[in-house]
Formats: sequence, structure tokens, C-alpha cells
Amino acid sequence: MADFHQTGVISTLHRLGRPDLQRLERDLHQLGRVRPMALVLPCLHSELRDVALKGIIDQLRRVDYLEQVIVSVGGTDRREDFDEMCDAFDGVHTRSGEPATLLWNGGPRIQELYQVLKQEGLDPGGPGKGQGVWLAFGYVLATGRSRAIALHDCDIRDYDRELLARLCFPIANSNMNYEFVKGYYARVADRLYGRVTRLFMTPFLRAMKSVLGPNPLLEFLDSFRFPLAGECAMTTELARSIRIPSDWGLEVGVLAEVYRNCSLKRICQVELTENYEHKHRGLSASEEDAGLHRMVGDIGSSLIRNLASYGVEFDAGFLNTLSAAYVRMAQDAVARYSDDAALNGLAFDRHEEEVAVEAFSGALRGAGLGFVRDPLGAPQIPNWNRVTSAVPDFLDQLREAAEADIRAPGSLREPDSRAGDC
Repeated sequence: MADFHQTGVISTLHRLGRPDLQRLERDLHQLGRVRPMALVLPCLHSELRDVALKGIIDQLRRVDYLEQVIVSVGGTDRREDFDEMCDAFDGVHTRSGEPATLLWNGGPRIQELYQVLKQEGLDPGGPGKGQGVWLAFGYVLATGRSRAIALHDCDIRDYDRELLARLCFPIANSNMNYEFVKGYYARVADRLYGRVTRLFMTPFLRAMKSVLGPNPLLEFLDSFRFPLAGECAMTTELARSIRIPSDWGLEVGVLAEVYRNCSLKRICQVELTENYEHKHRGLSASEEDAGLHRMVGDIGSSLIRNLASYGVEFDAGFLNTLSAAYVRMAQDAVARYSDDAALNGLAFDRHEEEVAVEAFSGALRGAGLGFVRDPLGAPQIPNWNRVTSAVPDFLDQLREAAEADIRAPGSLREPDSRAGDC
């Protein structure tokens, strides 16, 4: 029997029955007339060498209901690399036949705009996915053509355009009246993946609830089946209002911002695909600034600071109690996953899972001590309402910079008539 169970404080939209992609895409083409959709793709130049991005581009060439496709290119300040990315996305078009728009995050014009913000006392963050997403959201707002934005990563190895259609549908359908949509999926191959969610995020949230008792933010976060999924969609009004972290706490930070800005009735999660595979990261148990160890540290810092903003006090005694509760919850989770894997004939290295829990426990304690030393931490990227308040014509400058990057000498192709199109 298909799973249609509703849990938590948000709506869950399931993948029931046989998929009908043609119906979804036909409906989205109609819905796009009322609520035009933009797709944002944060992408590193290095991903161009990965089979995952090539498969995504091939699938996107067959999508015809999007008003805009915005690719935020990071990881390079070389003009020839940006031109190569433009060339790679050739054939990806919008519903009106316009080519995808590529933003050169590392280019001199965009970097000059970051300096403008710094002069106003606003921190645009460091290079990374958060900054790339924030820049792309700004470009969508600058053009004023779309009313909703979908976002997904570019390292999905088994990407199918059904994932995009299911992500877009709840936000594109104005009758559903959602402001924010979060994707979820299973991550299983010959073994269980998703270690940060399985062994850190969920046990941490439940450890916090066991120590603190009922807490609305914790209940909200624990309602998501895959809170660290990189796939989400939102209205442009929400994209204008939320602050975006620039580190690995991006997904958690966005959820906390959504909680502050939206009614729970306007939030849902949607099952995107039966299974999901992307590039797997190493644990790096002995290296605090690498791999999943660093990721957990950033996520833990984001969780702690957001909980502190709702009045939760973190001192040394509380951190000791929380760490002990987390380890207990995580060890119980390892036992459950071991049984699940055994029933389904999956590989399961219990020692490796326990090592991950020990590393995550250390990262959590480090995040807590970091908060005690510096409660504010690194500032989040300011939301677009604040940016336009400080620099009223900043969005115009951003659109002009994108257009100039495409028209600069050395680009592989002549620009389209639309600003910023490749």
C-alpha cells in the first residue's frame, strides 16, 4: 500500500500510484500563465565534468513550462570557464523559447556589486551555494517576470524531469495556496545513505525535544522527512523576505526563516522521486574543516543559533546534557537502521555508523562551544528587502552586470535580446 500518512505540523504530498509526467507538465504549462515559474540552479564550474550535470541539462532541454532558467555559476573567475558553462547549457530554453540565463558569480562586475554592499555595511557572504542562490533570487526579482522560484542542486546523478515537475506543481498551483515547498525522497542504493539526516539532524532534534520538552520550532523542523534536501520552491515574495546562510547551514537556516515568515498552513513537503542519488561526501572524522564533519558543524551552529533566538539558553551544563541525549538518540537510530538494512538485504557497517555518530557528537559540541564564545556568529546574507532599502537601484545594477557579462568580448555566442541570457 502506498504511504499517504500525514505527520507533523505541515502538509505532506505523497507520490501515489503510477507517475503521469505528461499530465503534470501539461498542467504546469497552463498554471504558468497565472503564476510564472523560475528555476534556479546553483552550479560550480567543476560540476561540468560530472556526468550528473550533463544528465540534468539533457532533461531540462525537454522542459517547456518555465518562465526563466537561472544558472548561478560559481567556483571560477576565469572568463573562458564561464563561456564554457554558457555553451554547456545551450538548448535549455524557457516556455517562450528564450535561452537559460547564466550569472557569473566570480566575475569582476558581480564582485564590484558585492563591494558596494560591503560599503553599506552589508555582508554578501563568501563564495558558495548560499551566495549563489541569493544572487539568483536577486536576479529573478530584478526581472520581475516570475512569481515563484524552484531550486535544486546540480549533482543529482539519477535526475529525471519528473522531480522538477513535482517540486513546481504545489507552488505553481495557486489554488493550493502554498508559499513554500520542500522536497523529500529516499536515499538508498546497496546501503542506506543520508547519514547527516539519519545520524545527526533527526537525533539532534529529538534529543532537544527530550531535554527541552515541546518546542514549536523543533516540532516544525522534525515534521520534514528530509530537512536537509536541497530541493525547495517558494513564492518570490518569500524569496525577497528571507535571509540566506552562506555555509552548510543553508537548508536549516532557510527552514528557520520560512518558519518565521509563513503560516504553517502555507508550507508543505512533497515526495519528488522514488529514490535519489547524488555525489557522496566523505566523513573526514579527524578533520573538522572537511567533509561531513564540517557540514555537521555548520548545521549544528545554525540550529543552535536559531533555537537561541527563541529563548533557548545554551551554557556548558546544557551542552553536556544535550550531547549525552544526542549520543543516546543517535545510537538508538543506528540500531533501528541496522535492523531495517538486515530485513531488506542491504549492506550495513555498524562500526562505520558508530564512528560517524562519534564524529558528529564532536562537531555538535564544537558548534555549541562556538556559540558560547560568539553568540551571533557569522552574519547571514541580508534579505533583498534590506538590500534594496540600503541601495535602491541595486537590482537594476545586478541586471545590468549580468547583461554586460554576457556581452563582454570573448563570449562564445552573441547574446539574445533579453538581458543576461546565454
